[in-house]
Amino acid sequence: MKKERILLFIPAYNCEEQIVRVLSQLDSEVLSYIEEVIVVNNQSSDGTEEAVLGFKREHEDIPLKLFRNNENYGLGGSHKVAFNYCIEKGFDAVVVLHGDDQGNIHDFLPVFEKKLYDKYDCVLGARFMPGSRLIGYSLFRTLGNIVYDFLFAAVLKRRIFDLGSGLNLYKGEMLKSGFYKKFPDDLTFNYCMVMAGAYYGHKCRFYPVSWRETDQVSNVKMGSQAIRVLKMLYGYFKNPASIEGEYRAEQRERYDAEEISS
Repeated sequence: MKKERILLFIPAYNCEEQIVRVLSQLDSEVLSYIEEVIVVNNQSSDGTEEAVLGFKREHEDIPLKLFRNNENYGLGGSHKVAFNYCIEKGFDAVVVLHGDDQGNIHDFLPVFEKKLYDKYDCVLGARFMPGSRLIGYSLFRTLGNIVYDFLFAAVLKRRIFDLGSGLNLYKGEMLKSGFYKKFPDDLTFNYCMVMAGAYYGHKCRFYPVSWRETDQVSNVKMGSQAIRVLKMLYGYFKNPASIEGEYRAEQRERYDAEEISS
């Protein structure tokens, strides 16, 4: 029986205090499902790269590569680097695990064991559904996220349990059309991915995960982002085909990154 080739993508930006904790999650059980791990550093200004390289030297058994974006592409841009790499190298699926140590890859072990990627185009980690666990997450932000989940569900006409946690799985076959290339390069990338799931009829499954906030530094400007997201949703409500349009503030032909770990 063919073993699925699964890529683990870890986006990293100024998380030198957390990135080693994330990489330390990669025990033998996790690596029995993961063929390759890539950390995509989005032009961090701290010691993120040095921390990753130090970990790599001490764990030569882990198939880990470090890439540095040629420019600061934003979180969405880093996704595009990884998605393009997934397609180019012929992986069956790519798992996204944020490098700031809020999520835990072990929450997805049942996803790997049950091979849910064979049944769904994407499996999305959900912080706000039965079975999820929140640690240090404020009640205000929890309620705000739940309200937005309901708003998106009403417009998209499908159940929504999270609009963008940092632990997700996408099938390589789903990504081949490149539907994501005009999505925002910033933190709102995942919102477009959720809308695209409804528009293109992707078969999506939400899966409960744990989520913690300890020493992470958020890059979210909550007020301005909340307004932007509502505008995006309203645009989709008026014309769902708008998801095919241009969402980027700055248009790029390519999203290139240099491997600096070999």
